[in-house]
Amino acid sequence: MSTSPPKQYVLGSNEAEIARLDLQAGAIESATALLVRHAGISEGMRVLDVGTGLGHVAFEVARLVGPSGEVVGIDQSSELLEVAEHRRADPGLANVRFEQADARTFRDAEPFDAVVTRLLLFHLPDAVDVVAHHVGSLRPGGTFAAIDYDSGTLRSDPVVPLVTAAIAWIDRAFRAAGADPNIGAHLALVLTAAGLCEVDTFGVQSYLAPDDPRGPAQFAGVVASLAPQIVAAGIATEEEMDLPTLRERIARELLLAGAVVLPPCVVGAWGRRRA
Repeated sequence: MSTSPPKQYVLGSNEAEIARLDLQAGAIESATALLVRHAGISEGMRVLDVGTGLGHVAFEVARLVGPSGEVVGIDQSSELLEVAEHRRADPGLANVRFEQADARTFRDAEPFDAVVTRLLLFHLPDAVDVVAHHVGSLRPGGTFAAIDYDSGTLRSDPVVPLVTAAIAWIDRAFRAAGADPNIGAHLALVLTAAGLCEVDTFGVQSYLAPDDPRGPAQFAGVVASLAPQIVAAGIATEEEMDLPTLRERIARELLLAGAVVLPPCVVGAWGRRRA
């Protein structure tokens, strides 16, 4: 078992962070849909979504399992769950429910056919232990599916110095907080170490044109969310980041260089609980 102390989620849950999470979810919606389908999530399943946040993955899974299935989404943030519940109740999604709970300790009274999690293991130094805990929630033969980033692919082509600097700030801040920005490359190893069998994995890479506003928005949004951590860890100063102009400056430099942005690869891995 890991002896590393639990780390706090460093990105927060304020209004700006909710907007950033929505932007991020939109950017990886297609990749997520592809990966959960390949993991075998299908009609009639009872599914747990660990670290559901605003409920983006829970709602996608709910469409797959249909009215005969059920999705339970858990998260530690009451602020994010309040938004998720509002979004669930407005269209009247009866096959989804949310519960505030700790990903390390939650256990439901009934077993699940599948457990899914997106962009959670990234933040956990004890990722293997957390996966193993939720494998215990699965019926024999049930599926655990994880989706996370491999930030080793993150770059601009050609190289843009400001983008390179922003990537370094982001990477160092996450690592200082105990997160692993490249965990996507190792998801299959994590699932195997947690005791799953028949593990499979692949990633989906996006490419954003020089004039695509999503690239600058994503860079600037993550840097802004991590700014307190960046400054506290001595990674960069507020003056170096210049947050009010960062998005505009990145956009301008990408256009001048004709540079394509390669966001982090969205990686999925899934395996089965031994019968």
